[in-house]
Amino acid sequence: MGLVERIKFLCNERKVTFAEVERKVGISNGQIRRWDKSSPNIENVKKISEYFDVSVDYLLGRTDKKRYVDTTENEEKDIQNELQRIINGLNSNVGYAGFDGQTLGDLDEEDRELLIASLENSIRLARRIAKHRNK
Repeated sequence: MGLVERIKFLCNERKVTFAEVERKVGISNGQIRRWDKSSPNIENVKKISEYFDVSVDYLLGRTDKKRYVDTTENEEKDIQNELQRIINGLNSNVGYAGFDGQTLGDLDEEDRELLIASLENSIRLARRIAKHRNK
């Protein structure tokens, strides 16, 4: 599977289009499709890898492992449970500062999705750091 095919696969997983990804990462419209015929700028590939939270090696087809440090099935369940606990707390507005009395449901859909994605990434990063330090 080539670079464009892998990006298409990741887009399908996230239910986003090439155009949405290009806008989010700040590359020109239609750029990803052109990578079938021309070599991409490495900085743009890095932006795509960061957006999808996958390694550059995965995007380039050097490995089928999406991340340098993958989580086990149990770790993934723990991450999702922790994320759900935080979301539930934000929905009830109990014990969380900075929302000025708002709950997660009071945010518009895009802000809510971005906040949840940010929380999930933060949990994953914290776990990766902890795992690395315990080695």
